[in-house]
This record gives sequence, C-alpha cells and structure tokens, in this order.
Amino acid sequence: MAALLQGEGAWIALGVSALFIVVGLVMHRIFINILKNGSQESPKHD
Repeated sequence: MAALLQGEGAWIALGVSALFIVVGLVMHRIFINILKNGSQESPKHD
C-alpha cells in the first residue's frame, strides 16, 4: 500500500476524490434543506 502513495498522481487522485465527496455532502445538505423547507421565493408568473 505504501508503494501506491509514492507517486504524485496518487496524491492528486486522492485529493480530487476527497473534494468530490465534500462537494457531494454539501449539495446533499442543500437539497435536503430545500426539500424540507420548500423554496423561500414566491413563484413569479408573467
């Protein structure tokens, strides 16, 4: 396992993967809040 983490590409891949996980969790929380509370803006009809 240690041999896999020697290359620079492995650390970049781990960083990108961690970033996607964090962004996914944040988006999940935002969507859940929107679904629970509904949209705060009133619908605008032209």
